[in-house]
Amino acid sequence: MSNLKASTEAPIISTKPKTKAPLKQRMRKHLVHLFLLPAVVLYGVFQLYPLITAVINSFYSWDGFSRDSFVGFQNFTTLLTESPFKETFIRAFTHNWIFFIVTFFTELTIAFALALVINSRLKGKGFFKTIFFVPKLLSVIVIGFLFSLILNPTSGAINVLLKTVGLDFLAQPWLGNTSTALVTIVLIHSWAGIGFSMLIFLASLQSVDKEIFEAARIDGAHGVSMLFKITLPMVMNSVMTMTILTFIGSFETFELIFAMQGSAGGPYYSTDVLGTYFYRLAFGSAEGGQALGLGSAIAVILFLIIACATSILLYYFKRKDFER
Repeated sequence: MSNLKASTEAPIISTKPKTKAPLKQRMRKHLVHLFLLPAVVLYGVFQLYPLITAVINSFYSWDGFSRDSFVGFQNFTTLLTESPFKETFIRAFTHNWIFFIVTFFTELTIAFALALVINSRLKGKGFFKTIFFVPKLLSVIVIGFLFSLILNPTSGAINVLLKTVGLDFLAQPWLGNTSTALVTIVLIHSWAGIGFSMLIFLASLQSVDKEIFEAARIDGAHGVSMLFKITLPMVMNSVMTMTILTFIGSFETFELIFAMQGSAGGPYYSTDVLGTYFYRLAFGSAEGGQALGLGSAIAVILFLIIACATSILLYYFKRKDFER
């Protein structure tokens, strides 16, 4: 009875005005936001300003040194419809997709397999993690120079090794052949990135409660069924993250191709990607920068491709996560 009475009583609302915090305490609370200022300034100078400038430049023609006249979408129309710009753009765009697909099936697959092995009862885990991560610490220019020596068609270690073991028919100019140059560079890129991807997958695997795996084993899950029904769903967030990062990296790639094959993406544009095509138009054209508007148009299209594809991938992975 007493409980019923207490529940029907109206709540007591205090009409006493709240006491304001001391001025010093309120100022300190707002001053905390100033710590974000350096990061905001750096982000604005090195991210937003170049992006906004590229968008503006893409709507202007250039006289070689400065913006000339407003041309609307003419640079985009020229790039996507007129020869030889259209053919070069499509070829470079295709190479970016090949770069992403090969990287996905080599770097991420091998990195995940290594993470599974290291996450098991393997001795010397720290040693293997260090060994696999070391290539990530090397400069891209250094990696390009080293592999240019290793893949030298006459004195490179790869061809010398193949000839030594009797596989002469496989020895070839890996970077000088139009059919092997792009895949060779992608494999080098994957080799350099395996360590980082492996650490991401390993951290995700180690965060999963081991009792889940024990319960799955008791229920009869082993081998492939354990991998696809238990392990992969539990680390799907890291798979999503690495897939998106790999896609962005594949469409932003430039340094390794520039270091090994130059801005022309040789031989005969077989390793040309949107990054090198942008560089040639914006900074390396014979017209002395007259094509900077076209180069800016490539930068804008590249940004839109990455933004749209990343949004689609995020939506897909979140939907898969919701269905689980």
